Amino acid sequence: MKKDTVKITGFHAHVYFDDATREAAARVHEGLSANFDVRLGRWHEKPVGPHPIGMYQVAFSPELFGTLVPWLMLNREDLDILIHPSTGDDVADHTDHALWLGDKLELNIEFLQ
Repeated sequence: MKKDTVKITGFHAHVYFDDATREAAARVHEGLSANFDVRLGRWHEKPVGPHPIGMYQVAFSPELFGTLVPWLMLNREDLDILIHPSTGDDVADHTDHALWLGDKLELNIEFLQ
């Protein structure tokens, strides 16, 4: 059964970083801010929610997916990035519906349940 993409109200990208990659994350942050109409979340220096290491969130509309995701593919500076839809099902959005650039990190899915 195919699922209706109308249920996707937006997307989130989670850009992961640590002390060694914080400057690269800042450059990606600057590029996102300069090139796209996105909502950039706070920087979390430590694990928060289901996320195992520091990260910031980028919220963007479905209309930007076709330009923003390719930009991240080419400009992610070797950072690990989770991209997922917002459908109202947090667990499925962070697992079954997720797209990873770089390494797939182990999320704390219990936090979302």
